[in-house]
Amino acid sequence: MASRVTVVIATRDRRDELAHTLRRLRGLPDRPEIIVVDNASADGTAEAVRRDFPGVRVLALRRNLGAVARNLGVEEARTPYVAFSDDDSWWEPGALDTAAELFDAHPRLGLIAGRPLVGDERRPDPIAGLMADSPLPADDRLPGPAVLGFLCCAAIVRRKAFLEVGGFSEVLFFVGEERLLAYDLAAAGWGLSYVSSVVAVHRPSPVRDSAERRRGLELRNEMLTAWLRRPVPLALARTLSLAGRAATSAAARSAWPSALVRLPAALRDRRRLPESVERHARLLETV
Repeated sequence: MASRVTVVIATRDRRDELAHTLRRLRGLPDRPEIIVVDNASADGTAEAVRRDFPGVRVLALRRNLGAVARNLGVEEARTPYVAFSDDDSWWEPGALDTAAELFDAHPRLGLIAGRPLVGDERRPDPIAGLMADSPLPADDRLPGPAVLGFLCCAAIVRRKAFLEVGGFSEVLFFVGEERLLAYDLAAAGWGLSYVSSVVAVHRPSPVRDSAERRRGLELRNEMLTAWLRRPVPLALARTLSLAGRAATSAAARSAWPSALVRLPAALRDRRRLPESVERHARLLETV
């Protein structure tokens, strides 16, 4: 029987890691469709995938769209459910079929946050424990603890829900983009749930941004996310905090001008969260 799940992978200049991931995914008994969205790689990624992995669909972009590249993959998918992998992560056997069954059984479910394991040692990612112990109110319409965040490399979405809310934001580009999507799904009435039996493995690539650059992107997008969806006093507080930290933190210094450049776009796309979702967001920030 054909899989009801498509795996979408956004990649850039990680040809070798992507090949390893595709071999893993092609070997799954779940037999998912696979779509690779290449963010303008300069290392021949798109050509290598077309040559070595017939049957994998490739969308080769002319410029780097960051996380928004995944949106194009979801639009291209023909299945009701879409799983995300990074070019250095893959799904365990049976995970995708289990997720499809849970989506079928829970019509309000918009996103499954799976359990990520890290490295060849398959260490539990600390975020799994945080999601398992989520302080959000239990919801018997969901297959596990309710959450308001996830790791994209261990997430599966209902395609209809993802497209309904517009997918990942162009404003954020990359890093921390999951939080805004979680907010938007919850605001639209979809449930997000952690399910420990849906397992992904992440073997972090050595080809990655420095920790300082990544922290700068996190700080920038925390501020922008506040302006996009949160109350004005909170957004102002995040802005003043980032400005103040720029005097002593290199990460904040790199984040500040980039945040200001993107702020007008964030204000144009600003939509306050419903009060119920805002309460949950504040609850998570105080735990």
